[in-house]
Amino acid sequence: MTVSPAQELQPATAAGSSGAEASRRRRFDALCSPWRADLLRFAFWLSRDHAIADDVVQETMLRAWEHLDGLSEDRAAKGWLLTIARRELARVYERKRPLTIDIEQLAAAEDPALAATSEPDHEELYAAIFSLETDFREPLVLQVLFGYSTKEISAELGVAQGTILTRLFRAREKLRVAVGMSTPDAR
Repeated sequence: MTVSPAQELQPATAAGSSGAEASRRRRFDALCSPWRADLLRFAFWLSRDHAIADDVVQETMLRAWEHLDGLSEDRAAKGWLLTIARRELARVYERKRPLTIDIEQLAAAEDPALAATSEPDHEELYAAIFSLETDFREPLVLQVLFGYSTKEISAELGVAQGTILTRLFRAREKLRVAVGMSTPDAR
């Protein structure tokens, strides 16, 4: 028997679920559960840490359950959940300071962690994307990773659609320069 996130969040009552609670669980499952994998990818993309991403998604689902009645339009569920996830990740970084490692000590000890690499092509691209300012990185991630249209990105970020188009163009240009590709103007 599979347990839905809504069932994980709510303790079972001795007499069983009321009709209203069952209806609320069905609505939660229909609106939120399909986006769980997307939320995990989004949280991981922003945090680059599986444990943090899992925590953020769990907190997102809890907040979504608590505030489900505040969602007025069912079709806005994905954007609503992404906003909750982004805010939860901000809360995580407000509370936690990431552990820093003294690279000089690693180099002196000839630590093998310095040699550990994953796919070099991806690392360069990830580094370039993460080096972008937030105003350029967020619309690019929403478009490329989640397939949002510029209109959806505009609504999600609360910025004019023309501004989003400009930011996406500039983000791509900055990435081309960062990874050493020639820009369209250089041809």
